[in-house]
Amino acid sequence: MDDDYLAPRWLPGGNLQTIWPALYARRSEGPLPAYRRERWTAPDGDFIDVDHVDALGPGARPLLVLFHGLEGSSHSHYAEAFAGFAAARGMAFAVPHFRGCSGELNLAPRAYHSGDYEEIGWILGRLRAQHDASGGGPMLVAGVSLGGNALLRWAEEAGTEAAKIASAVAAVSAPVDLAAGGEAIGRGFNKLVYTRMFLQTMKPKALAKLAQHPGLFDRDTLMAARDLHAFDNVFTAPLHGFRDTDDYWRRGSAKPHLQMIRIPTLVVNALNDPFVPGASLPRQADVGSHVTLWQPRHGGHVGFPLGLPPGHVRGMPARVGGWLAAQSGL
Repeated sequence: MDDDYLAPRWLPGGNLQTIWPALYARRSEGPLPAYRRERWTAPDGDFIDVDHVDALGPGARPLLVLFHGLEGSSHSHYAEAFAGFAAARGMAFAVPHFRGCSGELNLAPRAYHSGDYEEIGWILGRLRAQHDASGGGPMLVAGVSLGGNALLRWAEEAGTEAAKIASAVAAVSAPVDLAAGGEAIGRGFNKLVYTRMFLQTMKPKALAKLAQHPGLFDRDTLMAARDLHAFDNVFTAPLHGFRDTDDYWRRGSAKPHLQMIRIPTLVVNALNDPFVPGASLPRQADVGSHVTLWQPRHGGHVGFPLGLPPGHVRGMPARVGGWLAAQSGL
């Protein structure tokens, strides 16, 4: 894709293009979405919550599915912007919440992680069956940040089977090299702002999980964690079957396996993303013919603002959603 995105002059730099859109930019031209929530029982007896916006009008309608990022939800700025895009295009919309991200602690001694492709596969399979039962139509899938990497891992592992579920997938600001992203967010300004922000919600959730399942991990080690590497080492990695953080980041990264994808796939990364170093991004030689790379110079991390102050974030969902729709002939 052509590099035709330019950030507003009043929002220079990757950090402003990340922080301002999340806090202040307009998300929708009309009212924010009124979600309808479903609670599903997972194969292990746990639950996940899926928020839906039903399509208006008769007949088969496309379904756009969005997987959110780390500590995100259906009310994240990008999710509400994608919901607006879906409504404008007459699509149904669904946001499955990763465990513990819907406002209620999940039950099992696990949470979610960047390489959680088995969970993605189960969710998409159920959404596909549900969509077919209600009239069918194309299913398009996007993932943002952590959700984008996990979605790519699903497409890689599914291979040719992925096309039986979805027409196309897209990953936005995905940290496809988890070690490079983890190192970037763990130093300097990023550590002071972004790491602190994430740990402020992740640590209390982990402690609540420890209260549910005493002995699950060492409390003092968790409380001493000052970056995501240390947090993942005591919580995320061991709870999800990884030896340690390095093993998790290596096995969870989508970048080494992009040539395995056999479904139309868009991978979007701004070169000034403070979380995802440009040098770590895939090049055309790293991907197969099914993968399209879009790496604009600006955009920050899931920002891509447009317009005069306070700006809006509708441009990226329109571009990504339009690409997905085009793969289905919509």
